[in-house]
Amino acid sequence: MKAGTALESVSRRIEVESGIEVSALVLAPLRPRALYVLAHGAGADMRHRFMDGIAQRLAALGIATLRYQFPYTEQGKRRIDPEPLLLTTVRAAVAAGAEEAEGRPLLAGGKSMGGRMTSRAAAAEPLEGVAGLVFLGFPLHPAGQPGTSRAEHLARVGIPMLFLQGARDALADLALLTPIVERLAPRATMRVFDHADHGFHVPKKSGRTDEQVLDELASAVPEWAAHAGIIAPGVAQRERQ
Repeated sequence: MKAGTALESVSRRIEVESGIEVSALVLAPLRPRALYVLAHGAGADMRHRFMDGIAQRLAALGIATLRYQFPYTEQGKRRIDPEPLLLTTVRAAVAAGAEEAEGRPLLAGGKSMGGRMTSRAAAAEPLEGVAGLVFLGFPLHPAGQPGTSRAEHLARVGIPMLFLQGARDALADLALLTPIVERLAPRATMRVFDHADHGFHVPKKSGRTDEQVLDELASAVPEWAAHAGIIAPGVAQRERQ
């Protein structure tokens, strides 16, 4: 992504439930092809450089985003909210995203925990209007504790899913995740990024940069969405400020 092409985000407020509101940021090109409701991971927030970087790149490719806080990050806390509150927040953000999308296709998901909580919500009850889920590093298990129990709910998700995974992701052993995605096919698709870790960082010896990986991550979303029939095929015009 070239310098000087950044778009401005617009602030929003989302009511999660009575007495609880969270902040959100909408970043949209002039003619969006879809809107992606993008949740952050457990150890960051919606303003993390990864979140901003992927949102800017998606906007350049015609995909608007709605990033949002979970209540614990909104309040500046480290302790993650109980799962029921996380899932309620996902649903509130999706509803807000649907309003912003104004009839355009709606995607949902996010980075690590944010993506997993989105799929948990979709497995419990379909997310109204959402045509597909996009995971930016699905956290299959804690680091050093390989297992598959975190993926059991995915069989109850009835819409297309895209898994974008780093080959060195310590939270997703590909030997465990690959057969899960294969069993979920054709609803599920996975793309693996060589040398990338859970944060999609790559070492210098890989011959690539983190910025290049972010470019590839962003490009994978509209490519998949077009292949899945969620958006019309074609190359979006890159937006410039």
